[in-house]
Amino acid sequence: MIQLTIDDRRVTVAEGRTLLEACREHGFPVPTLCYHPALKPYGGCRLCVVEVAQPPPPGDARPRPARLAAACTYPCEPGLVVRTNSEAVQRSRRLTAELLLAGAYQSPEMWALAKSLGVEQVRFQLPEADNCVVCGLCVRACQEIVGVSAISLIKRGMAKQVSPPFEIASAACLGCGTCVLICPTGVLRLEDVSGYRSAHAAGAAEAREYCQTCSELDLEPHFVAAPEALLAAAREGTGL
Repeated sequence: MIQLTIDDRRVTVAEGRTLLEACREHGFPVPTLCYHPALKPYGGCRLCVVEVAQPPPPGDARPRPARLAAACTYPCEPGLVVRTNSEAVQRSRRLTAELLLAGAYQSPEMWALAKSLGVEQVRFQLPEADNCVVCGLCVRACQEIVGVSAISLIKRGMAKQVSPPFEIASAACLGCGTCVLICPTGVLRLEDVSGYRSAHAAGAAEAREYCQTCSELDLEPHFVAAPEALLAAAREGTGL
């Protein structure tokens, strides 16, 4: 077990835990966007930043300077001093939320998150906002949960976007809707996913794949026949 201090309270956590897990286990709220417990930590959105100070070395009583770090990827270490709601943390989260809103200012979900962090107006706005915040949840869910990598993040910088590899409809897509379920802004639609699947004839060899999570199901390209019923059942069964 590891002992550390979070917001002036000494806590004990199991080895291998991240600061985000430690904070949530002990009741310290930390906002996230790109994090999901079913996926590996990513550290992309930077909304979960906390202030971290290392303990001083033996024989040195001087406090170590604190720095901002992504809680979802930072491992718990003995003697760490963590602050989840300092002024520096609040400023960083507000600015990050504002920058994310620049490309997703039509998303009610992003506005609700930003307002919970104290953002009331946005100083920045992209001319072609599409409500995708490039959090990577859909891509990572396709890779880590479904196991097919039918979509990926392509291009760089401001042009980065979610797309099938090489912007060509992917034969690996099962049409399972996992990417839609996990999207935090709702910009990814089931019609987009089933649209990719329609590029392959039903029963085609290249279109028959197995989901590594539901390996007993052989999903055909036309599998998404009743999207609302499918999404409701999936949400209930997976908690996504």
